[in-house]
Amino acid sequence: MDEHKENIHGNDVNVKMTDTQDDEKAKPCSRICPEGETAPQTSQSDSDFSHPVYKEIALANGHINRMSKDELRIKLAELKLDTRGVKDVMKKRLKNHYKKQKLMQSAAEGGPTDTYYDYICVVDFEATCEEDNPSDFLHEIIEFPMVLINTHTLQIVDTFQEYVKPELNPQLSDFCVTLTGIAQKMVDEADSFPDVLRRVVAWLQERELGTKYKYAILTDGSWDMSKFLNIQCRLSRIKYPQFAKKWINIRKSYCNFYKVPRTQTKLSTMLEKLGMKYEGRPHCGLDDSRNIGRIAMRMLQDGCQLRVNERLHGGQLLSVPSSAPMEGAPAPRNPCSRD
Repeated sequence: MDEHKENIHGNDVNVKMTDTQDDEKAKPCSRICPEGETAPQTSQSDSDFSHPVYKEIALANGHINRMSKDELRIKLAELKLDTRGVKDVMKKRLKNHYKKQKLMQSAAEGGPTDTYYDYICVVDFEATCEEDNPSDFLHEIIEFPMVLINTHTLQIVDTFQEYVKPELNPQLSDFCVTLTGIAQKMVDEADSFPDVLRRVVAWLQERELGTKYKYAILTDGSWDMSKFLNIQCRLSRIKYPQFAKKWINIRKSYCNFYKVPRTQTKLSTMLEKLGMKYEGRPHCGLDDSRNIGRIAMRMLQDGCQLRVNERLHGGQLLSVPSSAPMEGAPAPRNPCSRD
């Protein structure tokens, strides 16, 4: 629901229902990325950067900055790295290759490293919608997909997908069916959201996320958690799950890491800039999640340290500063009643 989520966000619907503020209420970022964060994506404090390894990285960065596009492509090919993407993407990829090599060498010698999460769980809901959503329209989740990425192997290792029966507006609009590809029969035969959420929790628990392994939720924008899940939990009269209260907004991470404007962070544009094409059916939640996962894996490969950058607190969407301590999502627990 990429572009449709943009419309939902821009119109600021469901504010009364969610008590959630616009992204503009979250801490602003830089001139390049108004909705991102200004500090680099790293977990080290300022004092840690006095280590000699960072001086070596800075020298390599200066040399890379002076390279032409052809020189960058030749060097990437020599290193057997991906040569696709625009110049800034290739430059970032080469810089982070050298950074990763230096940090790995430093780690072997007892110096700083640059890894944290074992797994990243991508979520991209599909929800009920109208072609022109009225301001008071309440979106209900109708597809709950998850894609699990192993950050050490940079592979998608598992997926989850279930459809959800909407209760407030059980009849899907023609626009919604066409957009998402979800037929009326698919939701009619599905379970209610609380039942699906219980199976999501069981799926996460079986993979020992939050207990044996550190993990984080990742989304394409703020809407999935701050609006769709927030609204759905209220409609279903259950408490918002603790494991989803903080997440990685890949749009913020992307625009900060590659130093691009916010307008270049739509799913299709991010894929294009990274030299990739969308695979699957657009607006299928599972296919969208897989493609978001491909972007996340490419960013990790290019040296980005994806980290939590947004959270929900008291019904309000807030930014998580890059100076905040790194932490994984808590172990998932079954939903509790709000009553």
